[in-house]
Amino acid sequence: MRKLLMSLLMAGSLLAGGIGAALADDASAPAAASAPADTTASAPAADASAPAATAGTANAASAADASGAAAAAAPAAPTAPFSVDSSKINSGDTAWMLTSTALVLFMTIPGLALFYGGMVRKKNVLATLMQSFAITCVVTIVWVVVGYSLAFTPGGMFIGGFSRVFMAGMNYIHGDKATTLTVSHLAPTIPETVYCVYQMTFAIITPALITGAFADRMKFSAMLVFMTLWSIIVYSPIAHMVWEPTGWLATAGILDFAGGTVVHINAGIAGLVCCLVLGKRVGYGKEVMAPHNLTLTLIGGAMLWVGWFGFNAGSAVAADGRAGFAMFATQVATAAAALAWMFAEWIAKGKPSVLGIVSGAVAGLVAITPASGFVGIGGSLVIGIAAGVICFWSATWLKAKLGYDDSLDAFGVHCVGGIVGALLTGVFAVKDIGGADGSVILQAKGVLTTLVYSGVVSFILLKVIDLVMGIRVTEEEEREGLDVSLHGEHVE
Repeated sequence: MRKLLMSLLMAGSLLAGGIGAALADDASAPAAASAPADTTASAPAADASAPAATAGTANAASAADASGAAAAAAPAAPTAPFSVDSSKINSGDTAWMLTSTALVLFMTIPGLALFYGGMVRKKNVLATLMQSFAITCVVTIVWVVVGYSLAFTPGGMFIGGFSRVFMAGMNYIHGDKATTLTVSHLAPTIPETVYCVYQMTFAIITPALITGAFADRMKFSAMLVFMTLWSIIVYSPIAHMVWEPTGWLATAGILDFAGGTVVHINAGIAGLVCCLVLGKRVGYGKEVMAPHNLTLTLIGGAMLWVGWFGFNAGSAVAADGRAGFAMFATQVATAAAALAWMFAEWIAKGKPSVLGIVSGAVAGLVAITPASGFVGIGGSLVIGIAAGVICFWSATWLKAKLGYDDSLDAFGVHCVGGIVGALLTGVFAVKDIGGADGSVILQAKGVLTTLVYSGVVSFILLKVIDLVMGIRVTEEEEREGLDVSLHGEHVE
């Protein structure tokens, strides 16, 4: 494992150097995409209803010249948030995105909180619930202050700009004759406030997923500092590279519909680094560490399944056919993965378990996330089955073979499942559905970039925080349980 971390560190140093050089180039030669300095100025939305510009073509010598002039005069698609008249807002899209935002927040609190809370020992259940709830609060503020701006405004290839720091420029102006508001260039039919909060819920659940890897042993104070810095330094750059049109991976053609790389691989590899740096739980492999309440885990898993429709179908950012297809693919892949894990466990251990079928469902949800807006039903079936079997292998055989203590299988399910989904998106992407052909090689580039960048930076952050304040509770506190030792509470 030390060799693995050192390799990641060296690769990350090279990547960081490349990022720094690129940022320096961006500073000296601004990209055309970031040209609009006033992001609240009125700009035309890039939709089919925008009238074609034909004023300069009336006296053209030929029809070909006329069409060429019209194309030249047509307004360019917006490349930064801009202001529109309220009549440009689509009420159906807005209603769906408000619903999707609530569904994705529902995934973290209470969904993930209960899913993880039921799997730990009774003496740590409140501490586990507290982590998800506190991260929700912390990341909300981080997102408002700087996270959204760094992720979803134009800037360099690797990081966004500062035009939306503290939500500067984002507005809603109600007038007597006309009402104007800002929209994102990535979602021109809904208010920018809705898009910002929707993406905030993704930024919230990603670090919350990491907590499953180090459950039972990390200091609460160190966890808060780590998640704050990680959200800014790791999550926002990865989101920008993948989802902002000028981002490095976006321009390369990487396909990630709803967060296979940005959320799951990103969180999963950070979780692996966390559990390696922190070390194993006291008594790991010697004492029984069975889940204290699988009823909570099943309820939390069911909440994740329902909320995931906002995660995947919501990523269409419209109430349209692609959202419906993403929802359909999500349901099919999840069911297939749950059954695949269940049967794999049944064959390997002689009995199908509740924890197994729920874990399989989550693995399917993870794997279909990058593919949901790009693949057909056949592809979603294969992705689900592959995720169920491979993630079962990863969470059982691989973890035992390598000997790391990933408490709740954050790496085994989220990172491995995300990799399965990302690579198979390159295999099964249907151009008629998503408008793009898939490439396994390009998908592998996105996977490798996320693994190296997130892994290395997470390692550095943990080491610095450990030097400053320490990251692990004492053995005495761990044996007593984090509920009492960190929060002064316990469950009867």
